[in-house]
Amino acid sequence: MQKLPLSEQVSGRNSISFCNAHNDEEAIALYKRAQSALIFILLLCNVRDLRTDNLASLDSPPFNSTPFNSTPFNSTPFNSTPFNSTLFELISDRIARAPQQRITFAEFMQWVLYEPEQGYYATNQAQIGVAGDFFTSPHLGPDFGELLAEQFLQMWEVMGEPHPFTLVEMGAGQGLVAVDILKYLMTQQQRSGSQAQRYAKFWAALAYIIVEKAAGLITEQRRLLQLLQLPPNQLQWFSLEQLRDHSIVGCFFANELVDAFPVHQFVIQDGELQEVFVTLNPPPQSFTEVLATPSTARLAEYLAGMDIDMHSDYANGYRSEINLAALDWLTTIAHKLQRGYVLTIDYGYLAPQYYSPHRHQGTLQCFYRHRTHSDPYAYLGHQDITAHVNFTALQNQGLAQGLTPIGYTQQGLFLMALGLGDRLLANNNTSDVAQLNTVIRRREALQSLINPLGLGGFQVLIQGKGLSERELSYLLKGFPVEK
Repeated sequence: MQKLPLSEQVSGRNSISFCNAHNDEEAIALYKRAQSALIFILLLCNVRDLRTDNLASLDSPPFNSTPFNSTPFNSTPFNSTPFNSTLFELISDRIARAPQQRITFAEFMQWVLYEPEQGYYATNQAQIGVAGDFFTSPHLGPDFGELLAEQFLQMWEVMGEPHPFTLVEMGAGQGLVAVDILKYLMTQQQRSGSQAQRYAKFWAALAYIIVEKAAGLITEQRRLLQLLQLPPNQLQWFSLEQLRDHSIVGCFFANELVDAFPVHQFVIQDGELQEVFVTLNPPPQSFTEVLATPSTARLAEYLAGMDIDMHSDYANGYRSEINLAALDWLTTIAHKLQRGYVLTIDYGYLAPQYYSPHRHQGTLQCFYRHRTHSDPYAYLGHQDITAHVNFTALQNQGLAQGLTPIGYTQQGLFLMALGLGDRLLANNNTSDVAQLNTVIRRREALQSLINPLGLGGFQVLIQGKGLSERELSYLLKGFPVEK
């Protein structure tokens, strides 16, 4: 889930980085037109660039802030608070029992975030929203979910109005997107007119499934969604393992999920690919990192599959991430999907940008109380850890699993095509001075969703499976220009 800190600063070499020049120019021109037409004001909560390298720091210096050398490097000692001492002991015990007394960084990240009883997402430490560690698109209002609902409606119509049409939301957070989608569709189908009949038919065919690991988040989702009073067969919770292969006709979708998957980290040392492992310092104990031969050949295969040659153009000490979990996740989804779509929204890059030699410290970020830093060993169990998504890897893996690429664009362009511009204009057409503050706040929220330097710069990927040539020929509403 993403992670938009309130204290982000606009500076550094990655202030604007889009998938290609065409989309970059189009996004910025679109945003400038919105500004001039609607009187641009400060974005909500000073939302700014997500991809800056000069991030606001915490009280302790950032991890690995000095140049890498040939000797193993250590994490920041555990003198910062708060941190979960029980989680520290669990991970320490796992390291002690592991071969060579070390674990991969991916294993460390898995335990820190998802350990069933002590992980960040399991212990309700994941504070999401303006008062928490980060906020996401649905925290700005219902528009994000409502516009997604419009895209899902069209997908259903393109597919010939199957019954049931199942939406599977993976990693639903607090349940805000689910509430906004379902409440919007419920309201639209209760209106009069021919358009209401479209929504009514879709509503009758719709089944909604939430896939969520964290027990604390499931509790929050159930609490929020019970207010809609939906029948049990229309809204259900399952794990991915519980869904039968080839059982879903509809759409799997994830908003800011893949960035939180555990990643392997690597460093180029003397021209060779070395993996980052986590081990223990002698007492007083703290986590430290060592480099060694990769734990799996999949890391080198991953890079080779995208024509990334780490033996050339990469300086000694170059560091980045590989998200094998994302490939396994997409493979599972492809097996569960019989016919329909996969929609992924997240912050990330295509492979050439992701593994640019200039991005020499990778994309790993930590979020604690709306501040970002680069030390994954601080605030143990009390901070989120994320890495940007490699969308080239998702597209390649999808093709290997029978998923056809349908559309790839930026969130700002996607939402504008779905009708966000109309909402901006409608919001601006008011003569009621008493409503001025409400109008301004809503305008700020809508502009934040399309700001190419923030949420609007997130990437949107849609893939399809089992669709006929005729169905593939339809231009989805969120991609009005090109596939």
